[in-house]
Amino acid sequence: MSTQANMTAGSARPAGLPVWKLLAFTMAGFLAIMTETMPAGLLPQIGRGLGISEALAGQLVTVYALGSVLAAIPVVAATRSWNRRPLLLTAIGGLLAFNTVTAMSGHYGVTLAARFVAGMAAGVVWGLLAGYARRMVPPRLQGRALAVAGVGQPIALCIGVPLGTWLGTLLDWRGVFWIMSALSLLLLAWIRLAVPDFAGQPARQRLSIRRIATMPGIRPVLLALLAWILAHNILYTYIAPFLASAGLGQRVDAMLLLFGLASLAGIWATGLLVDRWLRALTLASLALFAIAACTLGFANSSPALVLGGIAAWGLSFGGAPTLLQTALADNAGDGADVAQSMLVTVFNLAVAGGGIAGGLLLESSGPRTLPWALAALALLALGIVWSSRARGFPPGRRAAPA
Repeated sequence: MSTQANMTAGSARPAGLPVWKLLAFTMAGFLAIMTETMPAGLLPQIGRGLGISEALAGQLVTVYALGSVLAAIPVVAATRSWNRRPLLLTAIGGLLAFNTVTAMSGHYGVTLAARFVAGMAAGVVWGLLAGYARRMVPPRLQGRALAVAGVGQPIALCIGVPLGTWLGTLLDWRGVFWIMSALSLLLLAWIRLAVPDFAGQPARQRLSIRRIATMPGIRPVLLALLAWILAHNILYTYIAPFLASAGLGQRVDAMLLLFGLASLAGIWATGLLVDRWLRALTLASLALFAIAACTLGFANSSPALVLGGIAAWGLSFGGAPTLLQTALADNAGDGADVAQSMLVTVFNLAVAGGGIAGGLLLESSGPRTLPWALAALALLALGIVWSSRARGFPPGRRAAPA
């Protein structure tokens, strides 16, 4: 009866899309990504403020990602019995608390520790959002709900670093972290007042992590994710030297803006179509991603080809998180939250791997080879999705569980 009590009238699924409630998840994803990427634009100020080099200041980004990687699976698995809203509030509260510690800290070790725990909180946020959003809508709208919840990520990726840099010119770097804390506090109130609660999983329904990882369809989705995100980050991390090699080194900000706007268009289109054509849309996105990579590979010093390639890249990549999260949750069923935490872990490993692989390519072969690595990985991901017709990415309209 206590479990049923959590499914109150306020928790009932509406017939339509509860946009205002889902936008709280958009804000949560935006805050998680902004908190991660923002220091990259503030490295000189952080270095001066803490008396360290810019290289050491850059590790504030690294330890945040490491916290997400290490925490996502074990913490989400250990808290499956928790009601969803208290767990989400706890995670957002972690961002609030440790952004505040970062803003107040004058010691590098304390700041690193605060960033690591903030990353752990972000890992929980990402592990929760997909399953939570799906439970708020009927099955026919679950993909669209994920698109709304996920749009905070491309917005943050588009404006995170430039916004942090701009705010750093108006305030010192500590002031930027205070702003993030204030936004976290606002989000806590929003979630508490607007977002319904749902019960966690009873012990008898909880599958082991190993069982979920070996469910049919899970591994193809995670492998496609690894190849796709690795490819993306090989070029995204080193976009500045690539653009410099194409004669556009002074327009990195404009190119990133173009990428971000195209990504928003991609996620909008994905939200409209994902519930009807998940497989076809994933294949089309990866094919366009490969075409964009080849276009950039042949661009040389042609601004028109670079512009076209970056626009196609953003358009094809914007919906990737929604497509992969939807496919993973459909295959995982009741294990969706743990499966999403696996996605968070693989995603962050791919981000780190993209930085390493791109750096090695940049040093050994130069920036013009980067798009060809994207093309090869895009074709690999395309092959994985194509061969996962029975499990992973089945054709036709989604048949998600209620």
